[in-house]
Formats: sequence, C-alpha cells, structure tokens
Amino acid sequence: MHFDAELFHREATNPLLSAGDWPYPINSVFNPGACMHNGDTVLLCRIEDRRGISHLTVARSKDGRTNWVVEGKPLIADDPTDAHSCWGVEDPRITYVEDLGGYVIAYTSYGPGGPCVALARTEDFQSVESLGIVMPPEDKNASLLPRKIDGHYVLFHRPVSVLSARADVWLSKSTDLRSWTTPEPVMQARSGPWWDATRIGMGPPPVETPHGWLAVYHGVKAMVATSIYRVGLVMLDLDDPTKVIRRTPSWVLGPEADYERVGDVPNVVFPTGLVHDEARDELRMYYGSADLTVAMASARYSEVVDYLISLPPEGE
Repeated sequence: MHFDAELFHREATNPLLSAGDWPYPINSVFNPGACMHNGDTVLLCRIEDRRGISHLTVARSKDGRTNWVVEGKPLIADDPTDAHSCWGVEDPRITYVEDLGGYVIAYTSYGPGGPCVALARTEDFQSVESLGIVMPPEDKNASLLPRKIDGHYVLFHRPVSVLSARADVWLSKSTDLRSWTTPEPVMQARSGPWWDATRIGMGPPPVETPHGWLAVYHGVKAMVATSIYRVGLVMLDLDDPTKVIRRTPSWVLGPEADYERVGDVPNVVFPTGLVHDEARDELRMYYGSADLTVAMASARYSEVVDYLISLPPEGE
C-alpha cells in the first residue's frame, strides 16, 4: 500500500485574492491561470460579476504571494452578441509557447449551447488576439503543452459525450492552433469509491521534467449532499502524452481550510495555475477555493518529481 506524501503546503496568507481586492464590484474571484511575465507572477482570474456572468481579469505580484495589483478592466469578457460566450468566459489556463514568442490562453466559453473551448494569444496581458472556438460544446478544462510534439501542438481537454456522460481527460493535436484532430483518450475517472471516481479534468499546463510531463488534475467524488473537488498528480510520457506513466493513488490537496470548505460551491479545491520557480526549486499551485477566492499551495519541485517516479508504474 502506497500512501501519498504531504507535498503541498498552503500559503499562510490564504486566501490571496477575494472580492474585496477588486477595484469594481464583483461576487467572487477564483480559478486563475498563472505564469511568469517580466519577472512578475501574473494571474488571469475568473471573476463572477453580480449578474452571475464571468470574465477574466489580470492580477500581478512581484513575489507571487503578496501585494497583488489588479487591473481595472477585464482582459477577456463575455460578448452579448456571441452565442458561444454570451453567458461568460471561465477557468483560464496560460501556457508560454516559445516558438510563438508569447502566451496562449485556453479558457471555457459559455453560452446556451453549453461550455466549449476557446483559445487566445497574448504577448503582454494588455491585449489579446482571439483564436476562436476550437472545441464545440460540451467541452472544457483545456490546457496546452508548452511545445510541439512531432510538429503538433497538444491540447488536453474534457469532452462530455451525450451518450455516456463520462468526463475524462482527452487530447487533440494541431499544427496551427485552430484545426484540431479527433480527441484521443489520456486518463479516465476511476471506478468505485475513489476520490476521483465521478469526473476528472486537467489542471494547469503540464511542466516538462526529465522523466515526463508533470501534470496536475482535479478529481471529483459525489457524496450524498455535495461533491468534493480534490487535486491529484500524474506523469505523462514525454513523446506520447496519451500514456500515463505514474498517477497518485490518493489526492495531494483537498478542501480542509475554512475558505475551501465554505463558499459559493463548498468543498472545492480547483487547480488552474502552476508556476515553476527553478531558482527556488518551488512549485506554486494557484487554485480556486469554494468558487469564492484564490488560494495558493507550494511544494518543492524536486520532491514532487521524486515522489511521482517512486510510485509503481501505472497499470501495475
């Protein structure tokens, strides 16, 4: 029996961002994409306004922990004239793509037809170029690898079949970020009473390590009165990311603190941002807590990698 180590530790000043930190009236701030830009930690936060519709706004910090500076207007917002985004834009993930010289934002666009995946590109988080809808409804939890594999960009996402209603992790490939291949399966929700048995979804863009792609995902367990969202880790093959090499049997972060247990959606830890600070050997994982605030937990990068590769290979 292999129990997971206590790898991630909550920031003492959590939650890092809440509605009161915003320069305009909002209901909640949560599920941020994260990256480094010009030495700052940039969070692209999901903001639910007081109508109930979400948009995406930038917050910056010198140390990724304190003194956040929030932009006064959204970077990406709902479009009342667009059937795909008239109900809002949600849950961004940010990938720096070196061969593009900038960042790709994968996010959920929401309209009457259901949630779907959209992409946008930016160099400075001041303006964005829309790449449009790339996955039709129902699809969400999209996350792009930072480099091509065999000449193709790789996008993780979670299509939901109307026939099976399964919610697993798949990937598609593209040469131009606009036209994508038929989804290929990567990882399934476990069967039975497991913590990630109801549904799963990819979190932040995976980090390349010498042993494979280090990826964070969320798993959901449906209880009688609520659903519990927790965090797990996987290692994917560098050359074939449909292949799971290692997967934590237990969750590595779950709702324990009051700000994770009480909120608009209780018992939620939802990881969407991950920053690898190589100089500090640190991983900073930014997450939405109870669909109300933004929090962060950190771990030693080397410990996380060593732990993952110490696990039995997936399938054994």
